[in-house]
Amino acid sequence: MKAAMLTGLRRMEVGPVPDPKIEKDTDVLLKIERVGVCGSDVHYFETGRIGSQIVKYPFIVGHECAGTVVAVGKAVHHVRMGEQVVVEPAVPCHNCDQCRQGRENTCFNLHFLGTPGQGGGCLCEYLIMPEECCLPTRGKLTLEQGALCEPLTIGFYSVRQSRLPKAADVAMLGAGPIGLSCMVCARAEGVRTCYMTDKIPQRVQTARKAGATWVGNPLQEDVVMSILHQQPLGMDVVYECAGQQETVDQAVDLLKPGGKLILIGIPREDRISLSIDKIRRKEITIVNVRRQNGCTRATMDLVAARKVQADFMVTHRFQLDQVQEAFELVAGYRDGVVKAMIEM
Repeated sequence: MKAAMLTGLRRMEVGPVPDPKIEKDTDVLLKIERVGVCGSDVHYFETGRIGSQIVKYPFIVGHECAGTVVAVGKAVHHVRMGEQVVVEPAVPCHNCDQCRQGRENTCFNLHFLGTPGQGGGCLCEYLIMPEECCLPTRGKLTLEQGALCEPLTIGFYSVRQSRLPKAADVAMLGAGPIGLSCMVCARAEGVRTCYMTDKIPQRVQTARKAGATWVGNPLQEDVVMSILHQQPLGMDVVYECAGQQETVDQAVDLLKPGGKLILIGIPREDRISLSIDKIRRKEITIVNVRRQNGCTRATMDLVAARKVQADFMVTHRFQLDQVQEAFELVAGYRDGVVKAMIEM
């Protein structure tokens, strides 16, 4: 089969790799149909690492995908050949201390698609996954919506972790796929107002059209002042989705006393800083989000019920042999890209 592999910094190559084979009775063989290009994939593309996770070349990236079942192991009962499925990219051990506490997203033995040291990715024609990670769409989601469920699930989990008060006022700093996923999930929860910021003019327009209460560009105005002019008491929750020191500082300034800072963006630096004076005096709660935790089916149900609509996030589509072009586009934030989708 063919796969798209990272073969060096900023270099993707499509070439042959061995066909995967069913080895365990619980294995499912999938024909991959759609793969979304994630910001973490681009981290590996540009720098070859995320923190301590360092790429060894060649390496297949990708973890946002939907596919069709083509074969199953003897013990598989809940998916059938020919079914379309959303792929849950995390494979926990179910036995460690974290799994026993219901924290499978921080499993000590976790295998996550497209993660160095854990497992190869889904930018390939066929993939083996355990049955538990294959969630049938039951004809209620398109393949594209299925691939979008992975970033949407992070938004869903982030909103759930923030434990929103009734009629909450919230802000998302960063209007990329994760910020927009948080926004549409927060709106589904019935927030009162939802403010967003981004430095890319096209993403500002996308967020406005998607239903944000107000969207501002920090390169053109003081977004903290603009938001607080409209909401003098501040925000109940701020979702930091850019992974930047600047947006962390803005989040702290925007929060009201007793507010919550939800850290979702992945910084490229090893450390960020916080104003201890401000977060202490405001008694700010800081919640770090690690991917998602058992939220994929719930997110799929929201999409199927049209309580969350995210199709607008797919702005560009590519074939597998155009993967280098797709990654360059996303890495450069060019042409108003929000989500690039690889059509296998």
